[in-house]
Amino acid sequence: MNSDTLRLKLDKILSQAVDCGDVAHAAGIVTDASDLLYQGQSGPRRLGEYAPLQNDTVYWIHSMAKPLTAACVMQLVEQGRIHLDDDCGKLIPDLDAPNVLQGFDFDGRPKLRPARGLITLRRLLTHTAGFVYDNWNPEQRDWIKRTGTERSDFYTNPAKCPPLGFDPGTRWEYGINIDWAGKVLEAVTGETLEAFLRTNLLQPLGMSSTGFMLTDAIRNRLSGVHFRDTEGTIHAAHLDIPTVQDPRDFTGGGQLYGSAGDYARFMRMILNKGELDGNRVLARETVQLMGENHIGDIQVGSMPAAISENTFPFNLFPGVQKRWGLSFMLVMEDLPGRRRAGSMAWGGIRNTYFWIDPLSGVGAALFTQMLPFVDRKTLLLLDRFEQAIYETIH
Repeated sequence: MNSDTLRLKLDKILSQAVDCGDVAHAAGIVTDASDLLYQGQSGPRRLGEYAPLQNDTVYWIHSMAKPLTAACVMQLVEQGRIHLDDDCGKLIPDLDAPNVLQGFDFDGRPKLRPARGLITLRRLLTHTAGFVYDNWNPEQRDWIKRTGTERSDFYTNPAKCPPLGFDPGTRWEYGINIDWAGKVLEAVTGETLEAFLRTNLLQPLGMSSTGFMLTDAIRNRLSGVHFRDTEGTIHAAHLDIPTVQDPRDFTGGGQLYGSAGDYARFMRMILNKGELDGNRVLARETVQLMGENHIGDIQVGSMPAAISENTFPFNLFPGVQKRWGLSFMLVMEDLPGRRRAGSMAWGGIRNTYFWIDPLSGVGAALFTQMLPFVDRKTLLLLDRFEQAIYETIH
């Protein structure tokens, strides 16, 4: 590969997107199994301020935390401390006898029935356990509003455990399942997810700019966040970050910050089948397992937007067969000029996206910090970014 050609192409794509106002800023990274192939960024850390994005800028990666949580959980599976088809209700009482929400009665009270099927670890990691997100599920959104429940209550107060959107194992819907997988990890280990993640994944991989707990040094490198209004104009936004943080409050589905370089190290570990710089964090067989289809013929479908200020409707790669591995979305066919079949991918709600393509031997990620999720102009940028990579590596 000609690294200079790749750098020139990707630098131009990122800078053009910023210059024409498609995004406030953007950063990209590309790695193979050995080293970085590209790192670049364009635009200010925050609109209206002079400081530009840097290689060490830290982003809120939100749901890009899910594969990291899954990697930690799979370490426990390797050790025989839990199995993929174990009943998680035996570890967490909240998960023992879940209910399914079936709408509301005339007085606005939730209509609930006992769920049929077990909440297993495999179902949590594949979003087939039944838990859903209020951002994309209108009934869950309404349940939260009508019960006065905050999402932060879900994992600490058993009486406020949300109902499922469907019976476990019957379909796929993106949801808070991997947050619960993080709580399963805590139940098995007796440690907080924050401590386990730091000790067993982040430190061995040298991901020193990733975590839940914000140090002053990290806080000073945080990117600003933005939103696009209904007229299409981008504005700087405020993100309220608590200065005192309790490690018991963190969950496995989001809340994580990290740098682009750090995430490249995680992707490189996956490309190396569990090892990075001589440190093995997962067995080769485990990484292989994580990248396999674990939902059979169940379809990964489109999702409506239930909270429009947070997300647009999404259906990534419409018409393409998609399944789910152990925390990753899998594309089941080659995308012409782009990623190959079996590529593992996902993103974060502030329009950060990654994919890992074992057949082509590359992993790449694009970072912006803007709501709503699946912003059309950001997805077009992602498309140009990806196509330029594959034009150069082939």
